[in-house]
Amino acid sequence: MTNINHSATGEQIYYTTDNIIQVPDYPIIPSIAGDGIGAEVTSAMKQVVDAAVVGAWGTRRKIIWCEIPAGSDGLAKTGSVLPESTIESIRAHKVAIKGPLMTPVGGGFRSLNVHLRKVLDLFACVRPVRWIPGIPSPVKHPENVNMTIYRENTEDVYAGIEWESGSEEAERLISILEKEFDVNIRHKSGLGIKPMSPFASKRLIAASIDFAIANNRDSVTLVHKGNIMKYTEGAFKKWGYELAASDYSDVTIPENECQADGCPGKIIIKDRIADAMFQDVLLHPAKYSVIALPNLNGDYLSDALAAQVGGLGLAPGANIGKNTAVFEATHGTAPALAGKDIANPGSLILSAVMLLRHINWHEPATAIEQALERTIANRIVTPDLAEPMGCRAVGCAAFAEAIVKQL
Repeated sequence: MTNINHSATGEQIYYTTDNIIQVPDYPIIPSIAGDGIGAEVTSAMKQVVDAAVVGAWGTRRKIIWCEIPAGSDGLAKTGSVLPESTIESIRAHKVAIKGPLMTPVGGGFRSLNVHLRKVLDLFACVRPVRWIPGIPSPVKHPENVNMTIYRENTEDVYAGIEWESGSEEAERLISILEKEFDVNIRHKSGLGIKPMSPFASKRLIAASIDFAIANNRDSVTLVHKGNIMKYTEGAFKKWGYELAASDYSDVTIPENECQADGCPGKIIIKDRIADAMFQDVLLHPAKYSVIALPNLNGDYLSDALAAQVGGLGLAPGANIGKNTAVFEATHGTAPALAGKDIANPGSLILSAVMLLRHINWHEPATAIEQALERTIANRIVTPDLAEPMGCRAVGCAAFAEAIVKQL
């Protein structure tokens, strides 16, 4: 259990035996400030969230923020970039939010974000992508972009199974593949293995279908490269259709069984080849709603979609497991901007909106979204948006204050 002290006024979020989330009026929610611009955007996010909760319920409800260390803060305080006490705090409190974290150089974890997802089994990376009126976009009709990405978080390239070119392990594996499987591989090749299992693929796709049901979405699209990788990504597609047929037949229908007028009342299960999907979300974004993908495809597509609606500065995200969820800024630490009060806190603020909805605090969540949209409509934005919008920029803290005034 964590050794971090919490306020006596707060209580832990918990789940019932039938997996129903229970949220007290004063929930303890751990937060990681992160590195680089993390402290600034986290402070702005908390200011907005606290004001929205007061606006919705006065003093009847309040988030008790619990700061936990990771990254450079963790290293300074505990000697570890990801202390065990931090992991245990998130596990105990079920929900957390974090700013961007550095990637250790020269040793340790390849990525703190990846390690956190693995150790807590946060199998679904969820990223809603929606245009906010007034934000500059490189596409003609960004208003047609309204998709939610469900990206598998534990397998594919995130499994991290690799051997360096010329290493003893790589050469040994090449030899085994040549001798036992008649596979021709150039010596001195670096090797990587991408495992994809029915279990991990189906639970991710099930989460995407559950989201579509809960939010009245009309389709779930399975994106894969199954024409080339038939037994991994092709299997992802196959397992998705199998799951829909076995567990969701009353609410879903395969696209090829739909008539010309569609399938009213049913969620259409589609699939698309990954490279073709990149083109189609540009040309026909309104055709897609919920998108389920293996890890690498989801990494590419989520950032490409974010670019259509203004970039990562306003792109929220979460990593969600069975009874644990970590909400996060989707951008990096931006060390060149740190300490200058010019970072855009929008990504973390909108990730906090996702957190509030996750704990069923819908009133402040909606209030923040609307206040953020009004602030942007009034052309009050941070420098990353001010130049393309042709207006005067305000700092990170002033942007948060402007949102609070609109609540």
